[in-house]
Amino acid sequence: MADYAKVVVPGTPISKSTFKMVSKEGRFFMPHDSGGYNDRYANYETTITLMARAQNPGIIFYESLIAILKVFYKSEKRHPDTNNITKSIFDGIEKSGLIINDAQITRLVIEEYYDKVNPRFELELYKESVFNMEFTVLKREEPIIPVSYDPPANVKGKTQKKCGTPSGAVETSSPKPPSTKKVCSVCSRH
Repeated sequence: MADYAKVVVPGTPISKSTFKMVSKEGRFFMPHDSGGYNDRYANYETTITLMARAQNPGIIFYESLIAILKVFYKSEKRHPDTNNITKSIFDGIEKSGLIINDAQITRLVIEEYYDKVNPRFELELYKESVFNMEFTVLKREEPIIPVSYDPPANVKGKTQKKCGTPSGAVETSSPKPPSTKKVCSVCSRH
């Protein structure tokens, strides 16, 4: 029985959260066979399923697993949130029969890279009964240029401070006097 499997799927990964819709009753569902844009997710999940099975014939994992996911995006500026694509990838892997349940993934490392020519994801699965995962975070001897991120479009202009500026300074807006209005702790509305 195999202790290891690797799945490589070409193309930019698609986030499942992008395609959820809400019905009139307020329930979430995934549209499929609509003949439109929303079919992209179903097609992507099917691609993952077929490639995982073709690349790992006869392998089925029943135990807890260590997963290393390397995502290679085409663009450094525009791509889905890496933490949101894991659900779509593991759903496709589960449907392939390579794993029984995505809850088997008990340890997960996600690494983000850029490859303009060959965007893809590479997933390595290791049996936790056979392999141990250790990792170390080391301070760089020579710092590299940081990758800066902007807040999502729905929260731009709401941030009060920005850390990690090139000079190392912290920028803050002028403090506001305390408000007497009640504010919702979930959506920050008055």
